[in-house]
Amino acid sequence: MEIITEQNNLYDIWQKVKNGIRLTKEDGLRLFASKDLLEIGYMANFVREKKHKDNAFFIVNRHINHTNICVTRCKLCAFGVDKEDITSYTMTLEEIEKRAKESMKANITELHIVGGLNPELSLEFYEEMLQRLSKIMPTVHLQAFTAVEIHYYAQENQLTIAEVLSRLKNAGLGSLPGGGAEVFAKRVRDKICPEKISGEQWLEVHRTAHQLGMRSNATLLYGHVETYEERVDHFIKLRELQDETGGFLTFIPLAFHPKNTELSGELVGLSRTTGIEDLKMLAISRLMLDNFDHIKAFWIMVGPKIAQISLRFGVDDIDGTIIEERITHAAGGETEQGLSKADIVKMIKDAGRKPIERDTLYNIVNQEF
Repeated sequence: MEIITEQNNLYDIWQKVKNGIRLTKEDGLRLFASKDLLEIGYMANFVREKKHKDNAFFIVNRHINHTNICVTRCKLCAFGVDKEDITSYTMTLEEIEKRAKESMKANITELHIVGGLNPELSLEFYEEMLQRLSKIMPTVHLQAFTAVEIHYYAQENQLTIAEVLSRLKNAGLGSLPGGGAEVFAKRVRDKICPEKISGEQWLEVHRTAHQLGMRSNATLLYGHVETYEERVDHFIKLRELQDETGGFLTFIPLAFHPKNTELSGELVGLSRTTGIEDLKMLAISRLMLDNFDHIKAFWIMVGPKIAQISLRFGVDDIDGTIIEERITHAAGGETEQGLSKADIVKMIKDAGRKPIERDTLYNIVNQEF
């Protein structure tokens, strides 16, 4: 029985969703303005089940944040610090190797590596990092370096984006994470990360990666100074690039954590997103990004319980075991550093979904749970 009737003000959007018709910018704005969370979730769940039935994906992975020294020092970030800061650190290649080896007993299939823009680390350092990790873990996929990092390496070495990506790919890089996208709108970037690459540059890095045969993820950081219109415009730009290249694996809305950031000091009253806002964002992402196969709830940011509920609000992936995460926790993240495989399987089963362990490229690793 349909819960969205002709009397509902979202009925025309539901007819589009039901018939596979792409939503417009105006549709997206209406969804964000609507208070009908259950109706939005119902539509998103319809799309999710049409694509994936009851399957819910997760990965056994490890995050490594190799340095927090960063020349950009964005207002939105509590992770990056100056070299002179007492909390600054940079892992050696041996330390990175050690953390990777520690994860081998967990049978991880992915290492997720991102860090600050540290001027003391050369492109050759990153090449050697990938080569070493590929040698000790030849079956593990290396997803590493945001578009911001890739662009920085190109600038520092006077190389093109394609040249940097090709060198890193040859050294073992498998795919790019989606970080650094924030919100593409210039107005927003001028307020929260004026030193960071533009939205157009972020898109160009990912376009180039796709052209080189690499896949990548996409993100949007929400819950700070952005408007609904800027969120929807961000969706549309991602959708357009996906139409062009087909290179995105998944979309991950990232809930902003203001604690310890410069932005929290500038904007009085800025607080964490609510559960309603998180579920609405996840559901609308599923509805607007019709050409993305997967929508992921990053449990580190929204919490395991919202991630679990989101499996009925358009989400088909809740990320993975992670083991150690520093970036969100520097901004006041209160979740665990990692979850066990058993915890994730239970979360998915209790939500009435079928757990599917995947690798980075969504090949099935195990579905017998």
